[in-house]
Amino acid sequence: MALAPMTILILLLIGFFGGILSGFVGIGGGVIIVPSLVFFLGLTQHQAQGTSLLVLVLPVVGLALLNYWKTNNVNLSYGLIIAGAFVVGGFFGSKLSLRMSPGIVKLIFGIIMAYVAFQLIVTGIKTINQDG
Repeated sequence: MALAPMTILILLLIGFFGGILSGFVGIGGGVIIVPSLVFFLGLTQHQAQGTSLLVLVLPVVGLALLNYWKTNNVNLSYGLIIAGAFVVGGFFGSKLSLRMSPGIVKLIFGIIMAYVAFQLIVTGIKTINQDG
């Protein structure tokens, strides 16, 4: 199946900006890739989530991880424990998501993103006020 040049460009931009944010602040898949696939390319919530998980399977984070590793900014023990639990959680989370309507999943996803964004804004302001 050949993709249209505009679709390829959109996918490249999604990947590029997702990669930048992943390397910069450790996010990308859920926050950038999933909504972008839904809004710009018309995928369903479930299709976008599955596609985002495919990206995680590929070694795209290797170079970003290497940069953090070189500067001693990776806690290997924590990461391995989280990764093991992440595998189990990902299995059960995907089963749960696929049993729900895409609209409900999208609503839950949006609420979580809004909550996290609010908490980051509040703690960021507190940190700025303490530093300056």
